[in-house]
Amino acid sequence: MRRLYSTFAGRWPGIGLLLMRGVVGAVLLGGTGLNLWHELSLRLALSSASLAVAGLLLVVGLWTPVAGAVVALIEISQVLRVDQHPLVGLLTGTIAAALAMLGPGRWSVDARLFGWRRIEAPLRKK
Repeated sequence: MRRLYSTFAGRWPGIGLLLMRGVVGAVLLGGTGLNLWHELSLRLALSSASLAVAGLLLVVGLWTPVAGAVVALIEISQVLRVDQHPLVGLLTGTIAAALAMLGPGRWSVDARLFGWRRIEAPLRKK
């Protein structure tokens, strides 16, 4: 998993990534929650459940590249397929794709699990 990230951004860039993850996750959880309770189509239920799980993963910052790619693919396919206004899906898919490419930032579960660690080697005796 470490290969997917060049660094785990901290300070202001890390806060920006945290805000992006939070907003995209909240939009996904809010929108898919309504679909899961009202829609009866199996296709919509599966895509809504996938988006809800990916949104939850984005909020906590776990498996961010995978979750971002899943959200981007589903949202862009829905923009091309569904006759609704595409603006929210287009923005959500684009931000999720950016998160998949940039990584989760320092304040995430990914950074805690897969972040760079400092290893202290003992001094050799001559």
